[in-house]
Formats: sequence, structure tokens, C-alpha cells
Amino acid sequence: MHLTPTQAMRRALELAKRGPERGPNPRVGCVLLAPGGDEPRAVLGEGWHRGAGTAHAEAAALADARVRGVDARGGTAVVTLEPCAHTGRTGPCVDALLDAGIGEVVYAVDDPNPAAAGGAERLRAAGVTVRAGLEAAAAGELIRVWATPARLGRPFVTLKLALTLDGRIAAVDGTSKWITSPAARAHAHGVRGRVDAIAVGTGTALADDPALTARTPEGELLPEQPLRVVLGTRDLPAQARLRDDRAPFLHLRTHDVTAALAELADRHIHHLLVEGGATVAAAFLRADVVDELHVYLAPLLLGEGTAAVAPFGVGTLADARRWRFDAPERLGPDLFLRARRATKPASTPDPAPALVPAPEGA
Repeated sequence: MHLTPTQAMRRALELAKRGPERGPNPRVGCVLLAPGGDEPRAVLGEGWHRGAGTAHAEAAALADARVRGVDARGGTAVVTLEPCAHTGRTGPCVDALLDAGIGEVVYAVDDPNPAAAGGAERLRAAGVTVRAGLEAAAAGELIRVWATPARLGRPFVTLKLALTLDGRIAAVDGTSKWITSPAARAHAHGVRGRVDAIAVGTGTALADDPALTARTPEGELLPEQPLRVVLGTRDLPAQARLRDDRAPFLHLRTHDVTAALAELADRHIHHLLVEGGATVAAAFLRADVVDELHVYLAPLLLGEGTAAVAPFGVGTLADARRWRFDAPERLGPDLFLRARRATKPASTPDPAPALVPAPEGA
């Protein structure tokens, strides 16, 4: 197979998606190309990161080249993320590339983790040609959840809302099971299986006695379960389902969203799913820390009942929070809408630039 550097980066992105969405490490892919320019070149090896404690993508690609019986010396490593320069469970990727005699490294986005960044600088200092920014938007999208703690010091926050056409999550008498269809609930369990933690308030925990586990459509527990988090100062009964041994449980006795997120970041939680109820949803929106909305919209009208979100400080239309939708998805009779912030938080960096040589001392 012969690929141009751009085609190789797109292939590396495909490989990266094979890695796990959960866990402390980003999904990264790498393709090794024979020496050359922008013309199609032979692929020498491929690799991706398979999870914590396993070889990083660059090391996996170099191992693949050895299995193929080819010498990567002088070749180009096309990587979705800046090669790391630190020692964790495995050695620095920079060292592996230098030891293999790689002559050029093309990567998509800088590593936002201060502990791991600096790979481009070390490579250039060793005489390796380094270029950055190829397919940066796609690579940034791939790691946006993982990168949030490094960039903002808190987990990426997804707020889930399952509601009627008129914005209700429960009827006047309190009934809410089930507003959405089995197909929508199965989708929601799939999301649970891809996050690190799920949060509700004590009000929801006491009223609904939820399990907050991630399950298959057949009702079986998924092998890996997210941390179940309850926010608030009220006690939960000893027999609450959240206290069982099916998944880990954490009670954060605070109403301070910022403090709760800091605690979760300290526990290496990268992705938090907030499931309710209306008061907790409002608290996260008021703190302006919601990165993404997951809206499950059922074709029902109630007229009265519990609103999906309690008031959170918007008094006029000009102050309304703006969001942008991804393409809607049909789930049985329901619609799934993913909405992202239309305006970024002040501390969110600008997208990476187009492909440019890494500057001296970068």
C-alpha cells in the first residue's frame, strides 16, 4: 500500500478510533511511510494505542514494521498526536522514534498535557524534520474529551436530557418511566459505557433509587462500569441501589459544581455524564461547564409537569446560552440530538493551525 502523508494521517485517524474511549490515555494512531516527499509512499508499519499500559501508537507501528521485516530508518512517522516525551508505564515515544532512525515526524495536534508535551522540540533538536497541523481539526475532535482536563483542569461534561416535546421530564404526578423508548434508553446505556463517571443529585437518588449502571440492550452489565457519583449533602439509605457492588460509588457532599469537578479531576475522571435532575442540570449550566448536550426527544406532550432544567440565571433572550446541533439521529419513535457549545469557554484554546514546520525551540 502506498499513501501520501495526508492519506496516511487519515489512515492514522481511522486506526486511532480502534482504541478505547475510556481511560487515562488518548486514542492515537500512527502510520510509518518510506522516505520521500508528498507523493504516495510505501507503508512500512501501522499501530494504535490499545489502552493504558500497552504500547503507544508509535511503538506499535515500529513493532509492526519489524514484523514485516522492513527497516524504518529515514522514514516518516505520521501521528495523530505529538509524540510524548515522558516516561509513564511505557517509555517516551520520542526515544522509540529516535532509536529507530526516523527522519521525519508529521503530527496533527500538540499534546495538551504539560507532563507529556515537548516531543516536537526534542525531535527537532535531534535533527528530525517535524511538521505539525495536518488534519488538525479531525484529530482535535478525536481527543477533545481526553484533552479537556489538561486544557481546563476539569472533566469534559455531557449533560443528558430525556424530555417531551414541551420540555418536561416528568408528569404532574411525578411519573417519568418511561418518557423515551427502549431504543433511546439502549443508546443512553451505550453512552454510559463510554464515560468515566455518571452524576445525579441527592434529590434524584432519593426519589428514583437509580442503579446508574451501564447495561446491554438485554439488561446485562457491561464489563467496565463508570463511577456513580451523587452530589448533595443529604444521606442515602444503606439499601440504596447506588451502594451495591455492581459499580463504584462516590458521594460528594457539596453543591459546589466547581469543587465537585476538581475532585473528579483529581480522581482522573476525563468524561462526566450528568443525568439529573433539573436542579443539578441548572447548577452545571449556571457554572458554565457543560461542553455537550445529549437530548433524547420523545413525541409526547404533557402541558404540565417538571421542567427539564430549573432556572439558572438567564433573564433575557440576549443572555441565552447558544448551542449548535450535530445531525439528528432517529431512535425508534424518538430523536437524539447532540448539541455543542456555539461559543467556547474563555479558557478553551483556538484550533491548531494548518500544516507548518515546527518552529525552532517549539
